[in-house]
Amino acid sequence: MRKSHPVRRAVLATAATVSGIVLLLSLKPASDPGAAQAAGGAAPPAAAQSPQGGAQPIGDGTVTGDAVSTQYGAVQVRLTVSGGRITRAEAVQAPKGGQSDQVTSRSVPKLNRAAVTAGSADIDTVSGATYTSTGYKKSLQSALDKARAAGGPSGGAGDGGGTGGGSDAGEDRARTVTGDAAQTQYGPVQVRITVSGGKITKAEAVRTPEGGQSDRITSNAVPKLNQAAVTAGSADIDAVSGATYTSAGYKQSLQSALDKAGG
Repeated sequence: MRKSHPVRRAVLATAATVSGIVLLLSLKPASDPGAAQAAGGAAPPAAAQSPQGGAQPIGDGTVTGDAVSTQYGAVQVRLTVSGGRITRAEAVQAPKGGQSDQVTSRSVPKLNRAAVTAGSADIDTVSGATYTSTGYKKSLQSALDKARAAGGPSGGAGDGGGTGGGSDAGEDRARTVTGDAAQTQYGPVQVRITVSGGKITKAEAVRTPEGGQSDRITSNAVPKLNQAAVTAGSADIDAVSGATYTSAGYKQSLQSALDKAGG
């Protein structure tokens, strides 16, 4: 019996060693961070899951950019946006007179098409029309900024309304909007309109050419233009005979006011 004791001790020692190895192997995978991540135990970083979004969408509607002065005259761009895309671009102001007429007639249609195609102000300069192209792109960017500020389907670029309430209540409430001042050969023209129920209920010129013969022309033309704006409900009105410059400035400022009122 005494001779069996060493053998029994050896067997017991071997069994204990094997048990210890098995226990260590069973614990290692649970403590291995690499294995836990491979099994889906660790979530990816939040930054990787939700990167910051891109540029703010363009609000639908019609919006007019700021008039940009160039060496040969002002350039101002008006955009029509639908479905978040530019569907139409036009220059409501461009250099005129002398050689400028030729440069404008050749370059502006190309710039208009480029704006629609690119959907941004990142467009090429038209050869031989550097100043007009530069002014166009600046005014185009201004229009895009206003459209993005509108940011939604309501398309109101300029006059920020409240964040609550239904759209019907907003349309029924009368509000007054002043358009941008339009520069003319005889002085600035600026129009203010009152809108209620989606219609122009009042139009008035808060700035007009003054002094000398301009006083007579203004007193004759502006009341007719005011009445025409209310009747038409838009800037698509006829020029008053003998007041071409005043009429053109009036319509530009009127369109600006309409854009700010949300079309």
